[in-house]
Amino acid sequence: MKRALVSKNKFKFIDGTIEVPNICDPNYEAWDRCNNLIHSWILGSLSPSIAHIVIYIENAIEVWNDLKERFSQGDLIRIAEQQQELHNLRQGTLNVSEYFTELKSLWEELEHYRPIPQCTCPVTCTCLTMRNSRLYRQ
Repeated sequence: MKRALVSKNKFKFIDGTIEVPNICDPNYEAWDRCNNLIHSWILGSLSPSIAHIVIYIENAIEVWNDLKERFSQGDLIRIAEQQQELHNLRQGTLNVSEYFTELKSLWEELEHYRPIPQCTCPVTCTCLTMRNSRLYRQ
């Protein structure tokens, strides 16, 4: 969903970059149209049982945050499962290419769930902690 929204230049509506304008603001109608479009895209991508939970939430960012909070809880379980899979992975009868592909796939998925934090310093950061963390992970 994030890729679809980014490709349509609409992700800023759900990441908080574009704030809800005042109803008297001349931009409110355009924002409302985009909000409803995004809301319908999100609902269309959900199973009916999940869509039923968020259908009455008016603001797309609130829908996004509700779903994120609801379904990100499983990340810790998935991280533990992946760590176990990595620990148990053996080449066995796989050729080197197949083994490496399986290993790399597990590493990349684990990285997705445990990203290295980005520096948010207002001034260009001078400490090398983030860079060193990335190098260590690589």
